[in-house]
Amino acid sequence: MPDDKTFEPSAGFKHAYKEDKLLLEAAAYQAGELALRYFNRDPQVWTKKNASPVTEADLAVDAFLKERLLDARPDYGWLSEESEDNPDRLGKQRVFVIDPIDGTHAFIDGGTEWTISLAVVENNRPVAAVLYAPVRGEMYCASRFGGTELNNVPVVCPRLASLEGARVAGPRPAIARGPLARAGVQNAGYIRSLAYRIVMVTTGALDLALARGYSNDWDLAAADLIVEEANGVLRDKKNMVLKYNMPNVHHDCLFASCKALSRLVAPMMPSLQFPQRRQD
Repeated sequence: MPDDKTFEPSAGFKHAYKEDKLLLEAAAYQAGELALRYFNRDPQVWTKKNASPVTEADLAVDAFLKERLLDARPDYGWLSEESEDNPDRLGKQRVFVIDPIDGTHAFIDGGTEWTISLAVVENNRPVAAVLYAPVRGEMYCASRFGGTELNNVPVVCPRLASLEGARVAGPRPAIARGPLARAGVQNAGYIRSLAYRIVMVTTGALDLALARGYSNDWDLAAADLIVEEANGVLRDKKNMVLKYNMPNVHHDCLFASCKALSRLVAPMMPSLQFPQRRQD
């Protein structure tokens, strides 16, 4: 059974979450303008210790967001893919969880699906979130108990109760072999921004999004709230709710879908074949 422990909001929660969402939305738009200055202009690229790429755009956006957001909320903690982790975040009531550019491979290759992912986490769960795809002009926003919007229009995950013909994106082995293949799903291709792949279930562009293990808080926190507030679910392979701002920021294999479809997918997760090589 999923870990659906009741979220315990802080005093004045609704106003605070909405204000944080508005802050994230404004910052994401500015960060997108900054990132676009480097897009399709051969930015400098380095390889990190985990063999993943980082560009000068990632670093510039990270620096901008850190200054912009912490100036506005100096008492919040900070966790970002491109910043050195500070354990002080564990003692903060609220923490910014940021991926300056999610889908760096797509950014380098001139793809359009890369995103800027911003969330505020409280009590180990996201309470405000924005995911912005600048090239596609798509701004997903959510606040806890406030619903999800795409470009200011409310969105709710379409209800789907059958896997036959369901559009699925994620690692190929999990889709092409095993129970999902036998259920007759359609491989919708590989979306190189994990966060974007997840939120696509809110509009019906995808019915099911999958990810191999070792994704991180910054890949997931914003997308998690966006899906949840759109009446969908993001769960790990044990069908558990994800927790953020923990000492270990890594997560297991996971899936996102509408609630009805999740009841079919969750029992399959332990038997799906996820690759060991990082693809997300």
